[in-house]
Amino acid sequence: MSGPVSLPTPGANGTSTAPAVGAPGAGALLQLMRDGQPRTRAELIEMTGLARSTVGARVESLLAAGLLTSAGESRSTGGRPPTRLAFNPEAGFVLGADLGATHVTVALTDLGGRVVAETSEALDIRQGPEVVLDAVIEIGKRLLRSSGHSRRQLVGVGLGLPGPVEHSTGRPASPPIMPGWDGYDVPAHVSAKLGGPVLVDNDVNIMALGEHATIYPTVEHLVFVKVATGIGAGIVSGGLLHRGAQGSAGDLGHVAAPHGAGIICRCGNEGCLEAVASGPAIVARLAKRGVQVQDSRELLDLARSGSPEAIAELRQAGREIGAVLASIVSLLNPSVIAIGGLLAQSNDGLLAGIREVVYGRSLPLATGELQIVTARTGDHAGVIGAATMVIQHVLSADEVERHLATLAS
Repeated sequence: MSGPVSLPTPGANGTSTAPAVGAPGAGALLQLMRDGQPRTRAELIEMTGLARSTVGARVESLLAAGLLTSAGESRSTGGRPPTRLAFNPEAGFVLGADLGATHVTVALTDLGGRVVAETSEALDIRQGPEVVLDAVIEIGKRLLRSSGHSRRQLVGVGLGLPGPVEHSTGRPASPPIMPGWDGYDVPAHVSAKLGGPVLVDNDVNIMALGEHATIYPTVEHLVFVKVATGIGAGIVSGGLLHRGAQGSAGDLGHVAAPHGAGIICRCGNEGCLEAVASGPAIVARLAKRGVQVQDSRELLDLARSGSPEAIAELRQAGREIGAVLASIVSLLNPSVIAIGGLLAQSNDGLLAGIREVVYGRSLPLATGELQIVTARTGDHAGVIGAATMVIQHVLSADEVERHLATLAS
């Protein structure tokens, strides 16, 4: 098998400063091959319209880099059977980490997004960036060793954090449940011990990437909503994750809720959706009514056991979320809204409340083919999304061109 990919070290948060090489080139050719369909050189010539010598040179450079591999011989039409070529997902490996308030899930994937090894461990985000990131790094090294791979085969690391992140720098921005993390240079800390690129985003964005890549790869417009301790959304528009100017797009939890008057949110504002419809908000209301419930997991247990109070509260929370999502539907016109996070695992009450209001308030043109569904990637969405974020970067046409130019020099 060809050697692993070894991409040049990028700048902050994975943004390479090298000049782009002329396109379309071998990087563009690789994009055609990433669908997993083996093709001969003749088929690539027909698909691209490029000269035989041009395709041949680009194929040879991708083979030398390990990004393409032989996939057997095609049927002969006379003479020697032509060799079929395919994208080689084992040319390199990626670490994806999904950090929550009290746990972390880390996965090692190949360049096709296939999970090779995965583990989840308890980890308190309040211990601070040095302690938490060092723990993630050690878990990553352990996964590499246990799966028989070396650091040299690692082409990048992706992390999802449970708070706002300035994606261009990978630095958390005033995260409410992450003391000591504000402005911390996460990519520099991780790349110093694992190499780069290191890409960082908030947890909901990477969950949206994971759900989109795994379940809805052909859907152009998708909104992923996480309902747990907080509420947030990841927006896929035109097939690409939409982060906004500073990376704060999708901060659904701090949009004003219709019935939030007088309720103070942990962000300091009044009437935020998170203060009304999140897990802790529901738990607090039930506790005031004398229902014995301590946290969101106990709330789930109550709902699953048929508690009318818990089911009613979850359905009303769904209505509150639906009222905000109805505006999102009118503005963005998504094809799919996937509801994930801990509370989405309760029962159909939360989802029913969301559907009730969104379908009732939005215009038929926007809702005629709209699917509002429970997310299907479950606990794996975050790590798959974190890995996908890195894979999309390192296998982009420009990054592949830069890598090939480095090898050639």
